[in-house]
Amino acid sequence: MPSYVQIENAGMVFSTRKGKFTALTGINLNVEQGEFIALIGHSGCGKSTLLNLVAGLLDASDGVLLLANKEIKGPGPERSVVFQNHSLLPWLTTFDNVHLAVEKVFGGRESKAQLKARTRAALDLVGLAHAAARLPGEISGGMKQRVGIARALAMEPKVLLMDEPFGALDALTRAHLQDELMKIVAATKSTVIMVTHDVDEAVLLSDRIVMMTNGPAATIGEILSVDLPRPRDRLALAHDPHYHGLRSRVLEFLYSRQMRPQEAA
Repeated sequence: MPSYVQIENAGMVFSTRKGKFTALTGINLNVEQGEFIALIGHSGCGKSTLLNLVAGLLDASDGVLLLANKEIKGPGPERSVVFQNHSLLPWLTTFDNVHLAVEKVFGGRESKAQLKARTRAALDLVGLAHAAARLPGEISGGMKQRVGIARALAMEPKVLLMDEPFGALDALTRAHLQDELMKIVAATKSTVIMVTHDVDEAVLLSDRIVMMTNGPAATIGEILSVDLPRPRDRLALAHDPHYHGLRSRVLEFLYSRQMRPQEAA
C-alpha cells in the first residue's frame, strides 16, 4: 500500500535576476497517515519551500508529489497551512475568522447552523470558545495562533502543514501551545508536517525528524525516528536519557556534520 504523502525525487529551481537558483534537489519522503513529521535544518535549507510544495503553493521543478495517490497540483482544502504569522483578518472576530474558512470549504453543502456548529467545535478544540466574540487586537499572540490552528482544523484537512507556528512566541506560551497541539493531534488523528528550528520542539512533537542539508541544492540528509511513547510529558522527558540521546543526534547533525565552514568559525 502506498504511503499517504509521497514525495518522489522532487526538486525546486527558482529564476532570479542572477540566474537559476536550485533550492531543493532529490527530495524523497514518504509520510504515513496520522504521522507527525518535523522538518529541521539551518536557515535557507529549503524547509518552507518543501512545505509549500506539499501545500501546492509552489509547483515542483522536478519530480512528483502525491497525496492519497493523487498528484498535488495547486492548493486544496485537503491541506491546511498554519503560518508563523497567524494571518487573521483584524476586522473579524475570532469566530468569524474561523467561520470564513468553514464557509469557503463547506458552504453550499451544509446549512448555516451546521457551519456555525463546525466553527464552534473548532474553537472548543483549541480552548477559545470564551473568546469567540473578540477581535484579533483584543487577544494575545498565543491566542491568535490558536485561532489560526482552529481555522486550519475546521476545514477538516487530510494534512495539516505548519510553518514554524510557534516561532514568534515567548518560551512559556510556546510550551503551552506545543502541549495543546499534542492533545489536538491525538484527538483528531491528523497527519502533520511541521517546519521548525527548535530541536526540543521537534523531538517532543514528532514521530520522525527530517533533517535537511544546507542549501543551495538542499536535500534530506538524515531521517531520525522518534520512538518515544505517547502521550508525552515534557517534564518527564526532561529526565529521560533516551530523549536526550535523540536530541543530541539532531544537534550533532545540525552543528557538527552540516554546518558550513564559515558558520563554524
